[in-house]
Order: sequence, then C-alpha cells, then structure tokens
Amino acid sequence: MSEEVTRDFSSGDLQGIHARFDSMNARFDSVDGRLEGLDGRLTALEDKVDRRLQETRSIWEQVLAKLESLEMETRKGFRKLERQMGQLAVDVIEVRGYQQDLEKRVDKIEDERAQRS
Repeated sequence: MSEEVTRDFSSGDLQGIHARFDSMNARFDSVDGRLEGLDGRLTALEDKVDRRLQETRSIWEQVLAKLESLEMETRKGFRKLERQMGQLAVDVIEVRGYQQDLEKRVDKIEDERAQRS
C-alpha cells in the first residue's frame, strides 16, 4: 500500500491527466467569470430597484397622506350630513304636526259655516 501509485502511469498518461485537469480548471475559471458577471448584474439590478423605491417612496407617502386626509374629510362630511338629516326629520315631523292642526282648524271653520248656511 505504501508504494507510489503514479509509478504505474506512463509519461503520456500523466500528460493526458494534466491536460484534462488544465481543461477542467479552464472551465471552472469560465464558470467563475460568468458567475461574477451575473453577480454584477444582480447587484446593479438591486441598486436600480432600491433607487426606484427611494424615488417612489415619497410619492406613495404623499398619496397615503392625501388618502387619509380625504377619508377624514369624508367622515366629517358624512357626520355633518347625518346631523342635518336628523334635524330635517325633526323639522318635517314638526311641520306635519302644524299641518294636522291647521287641517283640524279649517275643518272646524268649514263645519261652522256649513251649519250656519
């Protein structure tokens, strides 16, 4: 077991193995270069996305603030409208009461005139 294994290989075989290793190293270098290129492109894309987020963040914050303001104004307007509708209902009931009273008075006057005739 302690004898050297490479002794059995001929010089041509060793050269073939070295050539094969050199070819594999070249391929690994090529793959490594392509990965570095992809990493660079990915980093550039991430930077671009971050810039866009920074550009649009203030826009979205303004839109959200305006939406919140609009929601508050709408709620305030609906509360005011609800109060006015409630008051209108009270006024209509009051007017109907006056109308019924007037109708009774007119009926009474008409009855008195009819009895006099």
